Amino acid sequence: MSFWNWRCLKPAIGTAVVALCGGAMPAQEAPAPAVPAVPPAAPASASPPPAPPPPPLTQEDSPPLLTVPTVPDKPLLSPLADKPDWNTLKAVAGTMTRTEFQQATASVYLDDSAQLPPWHIEGDSLMVETSPGQPPITIAFVREDALRSKPIRYWRTAQELPPLQKGDSPLKGLHIALDPGHIGGGYAQVEERWLSMRPGEAVMEGSLVLQVANLLKPRLEALGAVVTFVRSQEAPVTTQTPDSLRPVAKQVLLDSGISNPPDSYTNRYDERRIISVQWQAEKLFYRVSEIRARANRVNQELKPDLVLCLHLNAEAWGDPEKPAFVPQNHLHLLVNGCYSPAELRHEDIRFEMLQRLFSRVQESEIPMADTVAGAMAQATGLPAYVYTKNTARRVSGSPYVYARNLLANRTYQCPVLYFEPYVMNHEETYKRLLLGHYIGRTLLDGHLVSSPLEDYTRGVVRGLEEYYSANRKKEAP
Repeated sequence: MSFWNWRCLKPAIGTAVVALCGGAMPAQEAPAPAVPAVPPAAPASASPPPAPPPPPLTQEDSPPLLTVPTVPDKPLLSPLADKPDWNTLKAVAGTMTRTEFQQATASVYLDDSAQLPPWHIEGDSLMVETSPGQPPITIAFVREDALRSKPIRYWRTAQELPPLQKGDSPLKGLHIALDPGHIGGGYAQVEERWLSMRPGEAVMEGSLVLQVANLLKPRLEALGAVVTFVRSQEAPVTTQTPDSLRPVAKQVLLDSGISNPPDSYTNRYDERRIISVQWQAEKLFYRVSEIRARANRVNQELKPDLVLCLHLNAEAWGDPEKPAFVPQNHLHLLVNGCYSPAELRHEDIRFEMLQRLFSRVQESEIPMADTVAGAMAQATGLPAYVYTKNTARRVSGSPYVYARNLLANRTYQCPVLYFEPYVMNHEETYKRLLLGHYIGRTLLDGHLVSSPLEDYTRGVVRGLEEYYSANRKKEAP
Protein backbone atom coordinates (compact mmCIF):
# COMPACT_ATOMS: atom_id res chain seq x y z
CA MET A 1 0.00 0.00 0.00
CA SER A 2 1.05 3.58 -0.33
CA PHE A 3 2.20 3.54 3.27
CA TRP A 4 3.44 0.34 4.74
CA ASN A 5 0.71 -1.88 6.02
CA TRP A 6 2.02 -2.11 9.55
CA ARG A 7 0.01 -2.03 12.74
CA CYS A 8 -0.55 0.81 15.18
CA LEU A 9 -3.31 1.24 17.75
CA LYS A 10 -4.94 4.65 18.15
CA PRO A 11 -5.85 5.87 21.61
CA ALA A 12 -9.50 6.52 22.31
CA ILE A 13 -9.67 10.29 22.36
CA GLY A 14 -13.42 10.73 22.25
CA THR A 15 -13.37 12.73 19.03
CA ALA A 16 -14.19 11.53 15.55
CA VAL A 17 -11.00 11.60 13.52
CA VAL A 18 -10.20 10.71 9.96
CA ALA A 19 -6.80 9.68 8.64
CA LEU A 20 -5.69 11.68 5.65
CA CYS A 21 -4.48 9.56 2.76
CA GLY A 22 -1.04 10.72 1.70
CA GLY A 23 0.79 9.41 -0.02
CA ALA A 24 5.06 11.61 -3.87
CA MET A 25 15.88 18.25 -10.33
CA PRO A 26 15.79 18.99 -13.90
CA ALA A 27 19.38 17.79 -13.67
CA GLN A 28 19.94 14.04 -13.76
CA GLU A 29 21.35 12.66 -10.54
CA ALA A 30 23.84 9.81 -10.47
CA PRO A 31 22.17 6.45 -9.84
CA ALA A 32 21.67 5.81 -6.17
CA PRO A 33 24.10 3.28 -4.70
CA ALA A 34 23.05 -0.08 -3.34
CA VAL A 35 21.37 0.13 0.04
CA PRO A 36 24.06 1.11 2.57
CA ALA A 37 24.54 -0.84 5.76
CA VAL A 38 24.08 2.27 7.88
CA PRO A 39 22.09 5.25 6.54
CA PRO A 40 23.75 8.68 6.64
CA ALA A 41 22.58 11.21 9.18
CA ALA A 42 19.84 13.60 8.16
CA PRO A 43 20.38 17.35 8.38
CA ALA A 44 19.64 18.80 11.78
CA SER A 45 16.48 20.47 10.53
CA ALA A 46 14.80 17.09 10.07
CA SER A 47 15.40 16.20 13.76
CA PRO A 48 15.40 12.42 13.22
CA PRO A 49 15.13 10.47 16.47
CA PRO A 50 18.00 8.24 17.57
CA ALA A 51 18.05 4.47 17.20
CA PRO A 52 16.32 2.09 17.68
CA PRO A 53 14.42 2.29 14.41
CA PRO A 54 10.78 3.33 14.57
CA PRO A 55 8.02 0.75 14.69
CA PRO A 56 5.97 0.37 11.54
CA LEU A 57 2.62 2.06 11.11
CA THR A 58 -0.39 1.53 8.91
CA GLN A 59 -1.47 4.09 6.36
CA GLU A 60 -4.96 4.22 7.80
CA ASP A 61 -3.84 4.87 11.37
CA SER A 62 -0.63 6.84 11.26
CA PRO A 63 -1.34 10.14 9.46
CA PRO A 64 -2.02 13.30 11.45
CA LEU A 65 -5.29 13.40 13.33
CA LEU A 66 -8.10 15.52 11.97
CA THR A 67 -11.25 16.58 13.74
CA VAL A 68 -14.56 15.98 11.98
CA PRO A 69 -17.21 18.01 13.81
CA THR A 70 -20.83 16.92 13.54
CA VAL A 71 -21.94 20.29 12.13
CA PRO A 72 -19.00 22.35 10.89
CA ASP A 73 -19.36 26.04 11.63
CA LYS A 74 -16.18 27.08 9.83
CA PRO A 75 -14.36 25.88 6.70
CA LEU A 76 -13.29 22.26 7.24
CA LEU A 77 -9.83 21.76 5.72
CA SER A 78 -7.26 18.99 5.95
CA PRO A 79 -3.85 19.81 7.51
CA LEU A 80 -1.79 22.44 5.66
CA ALA A 81 -4.45 22.79 2.95
CA ASP A 82 -5.38 26.14 1.42
CA LYS A 83 -9.01 27.17 1.25
CA PRO A 84 -10.18 26.48 -2.31
CA ASP A 85 -11.44 29.16 -4.65
CA TRP A 86 -14.80 27.65 -5.52
CA ASN A 87 -15.45 30.19 -8.27
CA THR A 88 -12.72 28.60 -10.40
CA LEU A 89 -14.91 25.51 -10.79
CA LYS A 90 -17.40 27.55 -12.79
CA ALA A 91 -14.97 27.25 -15.71
CA VAL A 92 -15.75 23.52 -16.04
CA ALA A 93 -19.37 24.23 -16.97
CA GLY A 94 -20.31 22.60 -20.26
CA THR A 95 -17.45 20.08 -20.25
CA MET A 96 -19.46 17.04 -19.13
CA THR A 97 -22.98 15.66 -19.35
CA ARG A 98 -25.06 14.73 -16.36
CA THR A 99 -24.80 11.05 -17.31
CA GLU A 100 -21.01 11.21 -17.62
CA PHE A 101 -20.73 12.81 -14.18
CA GLN A 102 -22.99 10.23 -12.58
CA GLN A 103 -21.10 7.37 -14.20
CA ALA A 104 -17.74 8.73 -13.03
CA THR A 105 -18.87 9.16 -9.44
CA ALA A 106 -20.60 5.79 -9.30
CA SER A 107 -17.82 3.76 -10.93
CA VAL A 108 -14.67 5.54 -9.70
CA TYR A 109 -14.93 8.38 -7.21
CA LEU A 110 -17.38 7.33 -4.49
CA ASP A 111 -16.99 4.41 -2.11
CA ASP A 112 -19.76 1.95 -1.27
CA SER A 113 -21.26 4.12 1.48
CA ALA A 114 -24.99 4.81 1.37
CA GLN A 115 -24.42 8.32 2.73
CA LEU A 116 -25.25 11.09 0.28
CA PRO A 117 -22.31 13.16 -1.04
CA PRO A 118 -22.09 16.93 -0.42
CA TRP A 119 -23.66 17.74 -3.77
CA HIS A 120 -26.90 17.10 -5.60
CA ILE A 121 -28.26 17.47 -9.11
CA GLU A 122 -31.07 19.83 -10.04
CA GLY A 123 -32.12 19.39 -13.65
CA ASP A 124 -29.05 19.92 -15.79
CA SER A 125 -26.94 21.49 -13.04
CA LEU A 126 -24.69 20.21 -10.28
CA MET A 127 -25.10 21.97 -6.92
CA VAL A 128 -21.97 21.59 -4.76
CA GLU A 129 -21.71 22.54 -1.10
CA THR A 130 -18.91 25.04 -0.49
CA SER A 131 -18.24 26.73 2.87
CA PRO A 132 -20.54 26.86 5.91
CA GLY A 133 -22.95 29.75 5.53
CA GLN A 134 -22.19 30.15 1.82
CA PRO A 135 -24.47 29.19 -1.07
CA PRO A 136 -23.63 26.14 -3.18
CA ILE A 137 -21.80 26.59 -6.44
CA THR A 138 -23.71 25.72 -9.61
CA ILE A 139 -21.99 23.85 -12.44
CA ALA A 140 -24.02 23.47 -15.63
CA PHE A 141 -23.93 20.15 -17.44
CA VAL A 142 -23.86 20.07 -21.22
CA ARG A 143 -26.76 18.43 -23.06
CA GLU A 144 -26.17 14.96 -24.44
CA ASP A 145 -26.55 16.20 -28.03
CA ALA A 146 -24.50 19.40 -27.58
CA LEU A 147 -20.83 20.07 -28.27
CA ARG A 148 -18.73 19.69 -25.13
CA SER A 149 -16.25 22.35 -24.07
CA LYS A 150 -12.61 21.26 -23.87
CA PRO A 151 -11.62 20.09 -20.37
CA ILE A 152 -9.37 22.47 -18.44
CA ARG A 153 -6.00 20.80 -17.93
CA TYR A 154 -2.29 21.23 -18.63
CA TRP A 155 -1.65 17.61 -19.59
CA ARG A 156 -2.30 15.77 -22.85
CA THR A 157 -3.99 12.45 -23.44
CA ALA A 158 -2.37 9.87 -25.70
CA GLN A 159 -4.73 10.95 -28.49
CA GLU A 160 -3.82 14.63 -28.03
CA LEU A 161 -0.08 14.07 -28.46
CA PRO A 162 1.31 14.75 -31.95
CA PRO A 163 0.67 11.80 -34.29
CA LEU A 164 3.53 9.35 -34.61
CA GLN A 165 5.29 9.15 -37.92
CA LYS A 166 6.83 5.98 -39.29
CA GLY A 167 9.85 5.03 -37.20
CA ASP A 168 8.92 7.22 -34.21
CA SER A 169 9.27 5.81 -30.72
CA PRO A 170 5.89 5.43 -28.96
CA LEU A 171 6.73 7.86 -26.16
CA LYS A 172 8.02 10.63 -28.43
CA GLY A 173 7.22 14.03 -26.93
CA LEU A 174 5.48 12.60 -23.85
CA HIS A 175 6.44 14.43 -20.63
CA ILE A 176 6.80 11.98 -17.73
CA ALA A 177 7.58 13.14 -14.18
CA LEU A 178 9.17 10.52 -11.91
CA ASP A 179 8.18 10.77 -8.26
CA PRO A 180 10.22 8.37 -6.08
CA GLY A 181 8.14 7.97 -2.93
CA HIS A 182 9.27 9.09 0.51
CA ILE A 183 12.79 10.51 1.04
CA GLY A 184 15.18 7.78 2.14
CA GLY A 185 18.77 8.11 3.28
CA GLY A 186 19.12 9.83 6.64
CA TYR A 187 15.38 10.49 6.70
CA ALA A 188 14.36 6.85 6.35
CA GLN A 189 14.01 6.16 10.07
CA VAL A 190 12.07 9.30 10.97
CA GLU A 191 9.69 8.67 8.05
CA GLU A 192 9.34 5.01 9.08
CA ARG A 193 10.55 3.59 5.77
CA TRP A 194 13.56 1.68 7.14
CA LEU A 195 13.68 -2.08 7.60
CA SER A 196 16.53 -4.09 9.14
CA MET A 197 16.18 -7.78 9.86
CA ARG A 198 19.80 -8.20 10.97
CA PRO A 199 22.41 -5.82 12.45
CA GLY A 200 24.50 -4.03 9.86
CA GLU A 201 21.99 -4.19 7.00
CA ALA A 202 18.93 -2.20 6.03
CA VAL A 203 16.58 -1.52 3.15
CA MET A 204 15.09 1.96 2.74
CA GLU A 205 12.11 2.46 0.49
CA GLY A 206 12.94 6.05 -0.43
CA SER A 207 16.47 5.13 -1.49
CA LEU A 208 15.42 2.05 -3.44
CA VAL A 209 12.72 3.77 -5.49
CA LEU A 210 15.13 6.61 -6.27
CA GLN A 211 17.33 3.93 -7.84
CA VAL A 212 14.34 2.78 -9.88
CA ALA A 213 13.74 6.36 -11.05
CA ASN A 214 17.36 6.70 -12.14
CA LEU A 215 17.07 3.43 -14.05
CA LEU A 216 13.84 4.54 -15.72
CA LYS A 217 15.01 7.92 -16.97
CA PRO A 218 17.42 6.86 -19.74
CA ARG A 219 15.19 4.02 -20.88
CA LEU A 220 12.12 6.23 -21.18
CA GLU A 221 14.17 8.91 -22.93
CA ALA A 222 15.36 6.29 -25.42
CA LEU A 223 11.69 5.79 -26.33
CA GLY A 224 11.28 9.52 -26.98
CA ALA A 225 9.93 10.74 -23.63
CA VAL A 226 10.89 13.95 -21.87
CA VAL A 227 11.65 12.89 -18.29
CA THR A 228 11.86 15.09 -15.20
CA PHE A 229 12.15 14.35 -11.48
CA VAL A 230 9.79 15.42 -8.73
CA ARG A 231 12.44 14.27 -6.22
CA SER A 232 15.97 13.63 -7.49
CA GLN A 233 17.95 13.10 -4.29
CA GLU A 234 17.66 11.80 -0.73
CA ALA A 235 16.39 15.14 0.51
CA PRO A 236 12.93 16.66 1.01
CA VAL A 237 11.27 18.94 -1.50
CA THR A 238 9.48 20.88 1.23
CA THR A 239 11.26 23.74 3.00
CA GLN A 240 9.28 23.15 6.19
CA THR A 241 10.71 21.04 9.02
CA PRO A 242 9.26 19.14 11.98
CA ASP A 243 10.29 22.01 14.25
CA SER A 244 8.59 24.65 12.11
CA LEU A 245 5.41 22.54 12.05
CA ARG A 246 5.11 22.10 15.81
CA PRO A 247 2.51 24.90 16.25
CA VAL A 248 0.30 23.34 13.58
CA ALA A 249 0.80 19.88 15.09
CA LYS A 250 -0.25 21.09 18.51
CA GLN A 251 -3.37 22.73 17.09
CA VAL A 252 -4.28 19.50 15.27
CA LEU A 253 -4.12 17.64 18.58
CA LEU A 254 -6.12 20.30 20.41
CA ASP A 255 -8.78 20.24 17.69
CA SER A 256 -8.89 16.45 18.03
CA GLY A 257 -9.85 16.72 21.70
CA ILE A 258 -6.42 16.21 23.29
CA SER A 259 -6.38 19.15 25.69
CA ASN A 260 -2.82 18.88 27.00
CA PRO A 261 -0.70 16.92 24.51
CA PRO A 262 2.83 15.98 25.59
CA ASP A 263 5.54 17.91 23.79
CA SER A 264 7.64 14.88 22.85
CA TYR A 265 8.06 11.14 23.25
CA THR A 266 11.04 9.01 24.25
CA ASN A 267 10.01 5.52 23.16
CA ARG A 268 9.04 4.93 19.55
CA TYR A 269 7.47 1.62 20.54
CA ASP A 270 5.02 3.33 22.91
CA GLU A 271 1.69 3.62 21.11
CA ARG A 272 0.87 6.75 23.13
CA ARG A 273 3.50 8.65 21.15
CA ILE A 274 0.94 9.52 18.48
CA ILE A 275 -0.68 12.09 20.78
CA SER A 276 2.63 13.96 21.22
CA VAL A 277 3.38 17.20 19.41
CA GLN A 278 6.69 15.77 18.19
CA TRP A 279 5.10 12.77 16.50
CA GLN A 280 2.37 14.84 14.85
CA ALA A 281 4.95 17.38 13.64
CA GLU A 282 7.03 14.61 12.10
CA LYS A 283 3.96 13.25 10.33
CA LEU A 284 3.03 16.69 9.03
CA PHE A 285 6.59 17.11 7.74
CA TYR A 286 7.07 13.97 5.68
CA ARG A 287 3.49 12.89 5.00
CA VAL A 288 1.70 16.18 4.34
CA SER A 289 4.07 19.12 3.81
CA GLU A 290 6.40 17.04 1.64
CA ILE A 291 3.58 15.79 -0.60
CA ARG A 292 2.03 19.24 -0.93
CA ALA A 293 5.42 20.67 -1.92
CA ARG A 294 5.73 17.98 -4.57
CA ALA A 295 2.22 18.73 -5.82
CA ASN A 296 3.13 22.39 -6.18
CA ARG A 297 6.22 21.40 -8.17
CA VAL A 298 4.19 19.09 -10.41
CA ASN A 299 1.33 21.51 -11.08
CA GLN A 300 3.13 24.85 -11.21
CA GLU A 301 6.58 24.00 -12.56
CA LEU A 302 6.77 20.64 -14.32
CA LYS A 303 3.22 20.30 -15.72
CA PRO A 304 3.78 16.78 -17.08
CA ASP A 305 1.47 14.56 -19.08
CA LEU A 306 1.92 11.77 -16.54
CA VAL A 307 3.40 11.21 -13.06
CA LEU A 308 4.79 7.86 -11.95
CA CYS A 309 4.70 7.56 -8.15
CA LEU A 310 7.22 4.84 -7.33
CA HIS A 311 6.79 2.86 -4.10
CA LEU A 312 7.40 -0.54 -2.52
CA ASN A 313 5.09 -2.39 -0.15
CA ALA A 314 5.33 -4.27 3.16
CA GLU A 315 3.11 -6.39 5.37
CA ALA A 316 2.52 -6.45 9.13
CA TRP A 317 5.53 -8.05 10.79
CA GLY A 318 4.44 -8.54 14.41
CA ASP A 319 6.66 -7.33 17.23
CA PRO A 320 8.59 -4.29 15.88
CA GLU A 321 11.52 -5.11 18.17
CA LYS A 322 11.70 -8.64 16.71
CA PRO A 323 10.49 -8.31 13.11
CA ALA A 324 9.58 -11.44 11.23
CA PHE A 325 9.44 -12.29 7.55
CA VAL A 326 6.03 -12.89 5.98
CA PRO A 327 5.00 -15.30 3.19
CA GLN A 328 3.00 -12.70 1.22
CA ASN A 329 4.45 -11.03 -1.86
CA HIS A 330 2.24 -9.09 -4.27
CA LEU A 331 1.65 -6.19 -6.63
CA HIS A 332 -0.98 -3.52 -7.25
CA LEU A 333 -1.35 -0.12 -8.90
CA LEU A 334 -3.49 2.73 -7.61
CA VAL A 335 -5.43 5.41 -9.42
CA ASN A 336 -7.39 8.16 -7.72
CA GLY A 337 -10.91 7.47 -6.45
CA CYS A 338 -12.97 5.81 -3.70
CA TYR A 339 -13.63 8.91 -1.59
CA SER A 340 -15.35 8.34 1.74
CA PRO A 341 -18.11 10.63 3.07
CA ALA A 342 -15.78 11.78 5.86
CA GLU A 343 -13.11 12.77 3.32
CA LEU A 344 -15.58 14.63 1.11
CA ARG A 345 -16.71 16.82 4.00
CA HIS A 346 -13.36 18.61 3.77
CA GLU A 347 -13.53 21.51 1.36
CA ASP A 348 -10.09 21.01 -0.14
CA ILE A 349 -10.61 17.29 -0.72
CA ARG A 350 -14.05 17.80 -2.27
CA PHE A 351 -12.71 20.59 -4.49
CA GLU A 352 -9.67 18.59 -5.63
CA MET A 353 -11.79 15.55 -6.41
CA LEU A 354 -14.11 17.60 -8.61
CA GLN A 355 -11.13 19.19 -10.37
CA ARG A 356 -9.85 15.75 -11.30
CA LEU A 357 -13.25 14.40 -12.31
CA PHE A 358 -14.09 17.31 -14.61
CA SER A 359 -10.63 17.14 -16.22
CA ARG A 360 -11.61 13.58 -17.26
CA VAL A 361 -8.32 12.27 -15.89
CA GLN A 362 -9.96 8.94 -15.02
CA GLU A 363 -10.60 8.27 -18.71
CA SER A 364 -6.83 8.08 -19.30
CA GLU A 365 -5.60 6.96 -15.90
CA ILE A 366 -7.58 3.73 -15.58
CA PRO A 367 -6.93 2.14 -19.01
CA MET A 368 -3.27 3.13 -18.73
CA ALA A 369 -3.05 1.52 -15.28
CA ASP A 370 -4.63 -1.66 -16.65
CA THR A 371 -2.02 -1.98 -19.39
CA VAL A 372 0.94 -1.10 -17.19
CA ALA A 373 -0.23 -3.40 -14.40
CA GLY A 374 -0.33 -6.30 -16.83
CA ALA A 375 3.23 -5.60 -17.91
CA MET A 376 4.34 -5.26 -14.28
CA ALA A 377 2.75 -8.60 -13.43
CA GLN A 378 4.56 -10.26 -16.30
CA ALA A 379 7.92 -8.68 -15.41
CA THR A 380 7.75 -9.38 -11.67
CA GLY A 381 5.75 -12.61 -11.59
CA LEU A 382 3.83 -11.25 -8.59
CA PRO A 383 0.18 -12.06 -7.79
CA ALA A 384 -2.39 -9.32 -7.26
CA TYR A 385 -2.87 -7.76 -3.84
CA VAL A 386 -6.44 -7.96 -2.52
CA TYR A 387 -7.83 -5.14 -0.38
CA THR A 388 -9.95 -6.29 2.55
CA LYS A 389 -11.08 -2.80 3.63
CA ASN A 390 -13.32 -0.31 1.86
CA THR A 391 -10.52 2.26 1.52
CA ALA A 392 -10.06 1.10 -2.08
CA ARG A 393 -12.27 -0.22 -4.86
CA ARG A 394 -11.89 -2.08 -8.13
CA VAL A 395 -12.43 0.18 -11.14
CA SER A 396 -11.61 -2.11 -14.06
CA GLY A 397 -11.30 -5.72 -15.07
CA SER A 398 -7.70 -5.90 -13.88
CA PRO A 399 -7.22 -7.56 -10.47
CA TYR A 400 -4.10 -5.42 -10.01
CA VAL A 401 -5.75 -1.98 -10.28
CA TYR A 402 -7.59 -0.20 -7.47
CA ALA A 403 -8.86 3.34 -6.93
CA ARG A 404 -7.88 5.00 -3.69
CA ASN A 405 -7.80 8.57 -2.44
CA LEU A 406 -4.20 9.45 -1.58
CA LEU A 407 -2.78 12.92 -1.11
CA ALA A 408 -0.39 12.57 -4.05
CA ASN A 409 -2.77 11.08 -6.59
CA ARG A 410 -5.41 13.64 -5.60
CA THR A 411 -3.32 16.83 -5.63
CA TYR A 412 -1.25 16.06 -8.73
CA GLN A 413 -3.55 17.48 -11.42
CA CYS A 414 -2.70 14.98 -14.16
CA PRO A 415 -2.77 11.21 -14.67
CA VAL A 416 -0.93 9.46 -11.83
CA LEU A 417 0.12 5.81 -11.73
CA TYR A 418 0.91 4.85 -8.14
CA PHE A 419 3.03 1.68 -8.04
CA GLU A 420 3.10 -0.79 -5.13
CA PRO A 421 5.12 -3.87 -6.16
CA TYR A 422 6.88 -6.29 -3.83
CA VAL A 423 6.60 -6.89 -0.08
CA MET A 424 9.85 -5.72 1.42
CA ASN A 425 9.63 -7.98 4.48
CA HIS A 426 9.09 -11.06 2.34
CA GLU A 427 12.30 -13.04 2.93
CA GLU A 428 13.46 -13.59 -0.64
CA THR A 429 12.46 -10.08 -1.72
CA TYR A 430 14.33 -8.57 1.24
CA LYS A 431 17.48 -10.51 0.35
CA ARG A 432 17.17 -9.62 -3.34
CA LEU A 433 16.78 -5.93 -2.47
CA LEU A 434 19.94 -6.05 -0.36
CA LEU A 435 21.82 -7.12 -3.50
CA GLY A 436 20.91 -3.83 -5.19
CA HIS A 437 20.53 -3.49 -8.95
CA TYR A 438 22.05 -5.92 -11.41
CA ILE A 439 21.35 -7.23 -14.90
CA GLY A 440 20.56 -10.89 -15.47
CA ARG A 441 20.46 -13.36 -12.60
CA THR A 442 22.62 -14.12 -9.60
CA LEU A 443 22.80 -17.00 -7.15
CA LEU A 444 20.83 -16.57 -3.92
CA ASP A 445 20.20 -19.40 -1.45
CA GLY A 446 20.97 -21.98 -4.08
CA HIS A 447 18.92 -20.65 -6.99
CA LEU A 448 19.19 -17.92 -9.60
CA VAL A 449 17.20 -14.72 -9.05
CA SER A 450 16.77 -11.45 -10.91
CA SER A 451 16.97 -7.96 -9.43
CA PRO A 452 13.59 -6.63 -8.21
CA LEU A 453 14.74 -3.14 -9.19
CA GLU A 454 15.45 -4.29 -12.75
CA ASP A 455 12.16 -6.19 -13.00
CA TYR A 456 10.31 -3.12 -11.66
CA THR A 457 11.97 -0.92 -14.28
CA ARG A 458 11.32 -3.30 -17.16
CA GLY A 459 7.65 -3.63 -16.21
CA VAL A 460 7.09 0.12 -16.15
CA VAL A 461 8.84 0.72 -19.47
CA ARG A 462 7.12 -2.17 -21.23
CA GLY A 463 3.68 -1.14 -19.95
CA LEU A 464 4.01 2.49 -21.05
CA GLU A 465 5.36 1.42 -24.42
CA GLU A 466 2.38 -0.89 -24.93
CA TYR A 467 -0.20 1.69 -23.87
CA TYR A 468 1.09 4.57 -25.98
CA SER A 469 1.78 2.34 -28.99
CA ALA A 470 -1.85 1.26 -28.93
CA ASN A 471 -3.45 4.64 -28.18
CA ARG A 472 -1.48 7.34 -29.99
CA LYS A 473 -2.54 8.55 -33.40
CA LYS A 474 -0.36 7.62 -36.37
CA GLU A 475 0.33 9.65 -39.48
CA ALA A 476 -1.22 8.11 -42.56
CA PRO A 477 1.44 6.38 -44.69
